[in-house]
Amino acid sequence: MKRIVTIIVLLLAISGISYGKGKEIKVLYWNIQNGMWSDQGNNYDNFVEYVRSLDPDICIWAEAESRYVTDTTTKLKSPQELYLPWNWDIVARRYGHKYALLCGKRDGFPQVVTSKYPVEIVKRITGNGDDILVAHGAGWAKVDLGKGRELNIVTVHTWPHRHAYGAEDKKASAEARGGDYFRASEIKYICEQTVATVPGAADELWLMTGDFNSISSVDNFHYERDLSDPCFLVHDYVRGNTPFVDLIERTYPGEFKKSTLSGRRIDFAYVSPALFDRVTSAAPLYEGFADLRRDPRGKAVNNFCHPSDHYPIMFTFKLK
Repeated sequence: MKRIVTIIVLLLAISGISYGKGKEIKVLYWNIQNGMWSDQGNNYDNFVEYVRSLDPDICIWAEAESRYVTDTTTKLKSPQELYLPWNWDIVARRYGHKYALLCGKRDGFPQVVTSKYPVEIVKRITGNGDDILVAHGAGWAKVDLGKGRELNIVTVHTWPHRHAYGAEDKKASAEARGGDYFRASEIKYICEQTVATVPGAADELWLMTGDFNSISSVDNFHYERDLSDPCFLVHDYVRGNTPFVDLIERTYPGEFKKSTLSGRRIDFAYVSPALFDRVTSAAPLYEGFADLRRDPRGKAVNNFCHPSDHYPIMFTFKLK
């Protein structure tokens, strides 16, 4: 009997199955700048190869729509010209994902979720049609991980500008920090429409990730700003009014981890305590294809970067 058990253990190890441990799920988030504009002229070959090399189980892409003619700032005008987001299923299959979902979309900067596991939309969030508008849209998706286990994903990409959305006097609005207050209204509404609707969310698997276009007060040892600065409103709301915890800050306490080429941390992965307890690794990615650089032609031609102006974030968690 002992010999049989030993043989079974060896076979499991050889086959790559983790004996006596839960399966690990790898999640990759990235703002890919204008639908991976940098690599679209190359049929996304470098992008696909990079994602395949990481072998994520779930991907969340921000700015997941084609916006410009290859190697130019000439905007694509008709839906027929846009390869993404409408062909994400084709791209996703190239790096091993069977499922692709347009998650949050209101304008030309949507979020897309692709996955090895079935994924469905719970809610697309654009505003209430009255006093709240979510500029780029947000989304709530669920990934079916099998055996009744689900991962709730909230995708976020808030308003990027200093002035408020729709401001007639943009200069005055920027001086009054209109953009910061507008982003705060967006994130409050997004949370109210998603995680706040589930009383037991802290004990479930939840992820809220994206480009928040806002810095956090937990990084103020780096920024050294007045803590009453409206630039902190977005993350102060999340930290004070939701069960979410900041995955990167918790993983690297006291360390500053930039998420953009400009040196700021504005891309975040917030997780529920239940999910955080299962995380085995988490990190922004700075090397290889994700090593960012400015377009050598400079601002006179465009203000884009290669392959993006944001770094990816990847983490792994264990299923029970």
